[in-house]
Amino acid sequence: MTQQGARWTADQVLALAPDTASRKAGSKLGAAGPWSEGGSSDEGTVWGLCKGSGSKPYRTVVDIADASGPAYKCTCPSRKFPCKHALGLLLLWASGDAAVASGTAPDWAEQWTEGRRKRSAEKRAAGADGSPAGSADPEAARRRAERRAERITAGATELEQRLTDLLRSGLATAEHAGYGLWEETAARMVDAQAPGLAARVRELGAIPASGPGWPVRLLEECALLHLLDQGWLRRDELPEELAATVGSRVGLATSAQGPPVRDRWLVLAQYDVADARLTTRRIWLYGSDSGRTALLLSYGAAGRAPELALPVGLALEADLLPYPGAGQRRAALGEQFATAAPTAVRPPGVTTTRAAVAYGEALRADPWLTSVPVTLDRVIPTPDGDSWQLSDADEDAALPLTPAARSRPGLWRLVALSGGAPVTVFGECGHQGFTPLTAWPAGEGTPIHLS
Repeated sequence: MTQQGARWTADQVLALAPDTASRKAGSKLGAAGPWSEGGSSDEGTVWGLCKGSGSKPYRTVVDIADASGPAYKCTCPSRKFPCKHALGLLLLWASGDAAVASGTAPDWAEQWTEGRRKRSAEKRAAGADGSPAGSADPEAARRRAERRAERITAGATELEQRLTDLLRSGLATAEHAGYGLWEETAARMVDAQAPGLAARVRELGAIPASGPGWPVRLLEECALLHLLDQGWLRRDELPEELAATVGSRVGLATSAQGPPVRDRWLVLAQYDVADARLTTRRIWLYGSDSGRTALLLSYGAAGRAPELALPVGLALEADLLPYPGAGQRRAALGEQFATAAPTAVRPPGVTTTRAAVAYGEALRADPWLTSVPVTLDRVIPTPDGDSWQLSDADEDAALPLTPAARSRPGLWRLVALSGGAPVTVFGECGHQGFTPLTAWPAGEGTPIHLS
């Protein structure tokens, strides 16, 4: 049950916006003017009628007690989730405005909420009691796995030969060959049912056009790809956890395995990564009792936001089921025992030196890891020539920001939050530097979403 006193912040609401345009449009609707017959219930439903361009107002309802984050329904024609009306309604609710005071939901809102909660309960029950599709015949599943392993092995062997040919002819030939060579090779890896190898091959194709120093970067990536190929071809000689990591890296699908970890999980960050086919949402969680940092992944078709949404700064008591693999942080969200609500809990931070050491240690378990989640304590964003870095307030050390972080508006939000004073920052630390995702001011204060 959602407590009406545990309102979200405006920043937590706007973090749900699918894009910048929705964020701006939703902000304009976060005032009482266009709204009527609004309210909120102790069961976690928020509703209201928003005046639009037509004769009838739009009916908007949000279920903030949904197990996978807030769910939305609006009669407007927008295909964005949440639409600007849902964002505006949540902003109005977060502000404590009387336009969405506590009350009893109208029939149209209650019917939708009850219907979707019933369907969600049935889906969870089916997942708990039923067998996954295709698992009824273990022998057939084993044969399918063997056939796929054979295809991947053939693909990895072919890729090894292509890497050997590249090195024999010289890296300069990659620049003249263009992207077509790598795209054709990636297509061969797709045919071999190794999407992980295909993705890494496609990345090779972009390196020759990446600016000065590209031969070094290409050689580094070829070496990592060779290591992954050899890991697959010799997986029977690897420790079980490392073999699982190799399988995951080449693209084998795995399922979360127990035992579940029950904790009160703080939502550290949420951001989307999109390509032409898929939108991937990455949600970082921190267990206040276990001290574990876990990653939830959710997917949506291109142009559509993934279903799972957990605003930064909320905490939820739930089970997480870890995935197998050496150094694996990915987990699946299991049973939830309470609705997500704001919390004052912060993760403990480390120095920039310790953050770099943590990444180095993680590479021993997973050499293909691009970054690790880290919370930096008492750092100050400072300019470094044409770039920026996070400098330790108490020692002579710093971490450079990644090129991607330097181009995001979140950098200026971080600089404004700091104002030259130390702040706590959560982000991803890797070989290109540090990408800040969330920050907390010194003393008390709500987190600021940076991604």
